[in-house]
Amino acid sequence: MRLLNANTHELIEFQSNIPPYAILSHVWQWEEITFQDIANMDKAKYLKGWEKIVGACDTAKKDGFEYIWIDTCCINKESSAELSEAINSMYAWYRGAHICYAYLWDVPSDGDHGNPRSLFAMSVWFTRGWTLQELIAPSRVAFYGQDWVNIGTKATLQEVISSVTGINGQVIIGGLALNEVPIAVRMSWAAKRNTTREEDVAYSLMGIFDVNMPLLYGEGGKAFTRLQHEIIKTSNDHSIFAWSSEPDFDDLFKEALVLLTSETRRGILARSPKEFLHSHSVERTPQVSLNGSGSQNIPTRKPTPYSITNLGLQIELPTAERGQCVSILDGPTTYNATSDWGISRPRIKTL
Repeated sequence: MRLLNANTHELIEFQSNIPPYAILSHVWQWEEITFQDIANMDKAKYLKGWEKIVGACDTAKKDGFEYIWIDTCCINKESSAELSEAINSMYAWYRGAHICYAYLWDVPSDGDHGNPRSLFAMSVWFTRGWTLQELIAPSRVAFYGQDWVNIGTKATLQEVISSVTGINGQVIIGGLALNEVPIAVRMSWAAKRNTTREEDVAYSLMGIFDVNMPLLYGEGGKAFTRLQHEIIKTSNDHSIFAWSSEPDFDDLFKEALVLLTSETRRGILARSPKEFLHSHSVERTPQVSLNGSGSQNIPTRKPTPYSITNLGLQIELPTAERGQCVSILDGPTTYNATSDWGISRPRIKTL
C-alpha cells in the first residue's frame, strides 16, 4: 500500500506494518494530482488539484495522522496490474482507515445540512458510483465543505444521508452488517449512481458484495454480468433475481410495443444496477400472501444452492398459483429457467 506523507507530500510504500492513516473520498475534478505529478512537486503545485491535496493533508495533520491515502496520486494508473490490485483492495483500504474525509467541492460549509433539500443532500458526491463504498466501508466518515470546514459526520447526518441514498441508517453507521442486507437491496443503492466508465459500475461494487475479479476495461456491460456470476459463486441469496427491466411498465400499449422488439428476450441476470431501482424493499419473510384474501406460512429453511450453467439457471423455489405461476424466492421447490427465456420482465418475484 502506498501512502502520502501529510507533512512532506512524499509517497511511501508499505508492504506490512501499515501505520494509522486517514483516507480521502471525493469526486474527481479537473487537473487532479496524479502519481506522476507527485514526482515533480514544483509542477504539481501549479495544478488546480494541488489545493485539494494540501487541504486533505492539513486536515489529517490536525487530526494527528502522519499519512493519508488519496486515490488520484497513491495509485500508479499507468500500471494495469497495480490498478487492478488497488481496485480489488479499495474497500478494505477504506475500511482500514481510521477516518475518511469526504470532501464536497459543491457544498458551502454554512447552512442546514440536515435538511433533505440542502446543498449537502444535493451534492454530486451522492450520485457517483465509487463513493458508495467510500460511505459504507469506513467506520468514521467526516464531511467537509468546499472550504475544508467540517460540516458533520455520517453519524450526525445519518438521517439525511439515509433519505438521499436509500441506505438503512444502521448500515451507514455500521450497526448492520452488509451480508445481512439482501443482494437486491444493496444493488438498489447503486441504481441512481453513475461512473465515467461503464465497467466501473461493476468494479465499484466488488467490495459491497465481498467479491474479487480481474479488471477488463473495454468489456463494457459484460463487467456487471461477471460481477453477478462472482456473487452467485459465494451466495445463496435468491434476491439477485429480484429486478425489473421496466419498473414502471404499466401501460398496456407500451407493453405491446415491447413484445415486438428484441428486448422481449434476454437473460436471467440484470444488465445494470438501474434494474434494481425498485428492489429497495426486498426482504425475507416466512409469511406470504398468495391470493389477497389470506396468507400461507412458507416454512423457513436454509436456501438450497443454485447455479448458472451454459444451459441456464437451476434453482429450487416453492411455487404457488395466483393467476399465473409465481415463484417465491428462498424456498424448497425445484424450478428451472433457461438463460434466454423470452420475457420483457422477470417472472421470478419476491413476495
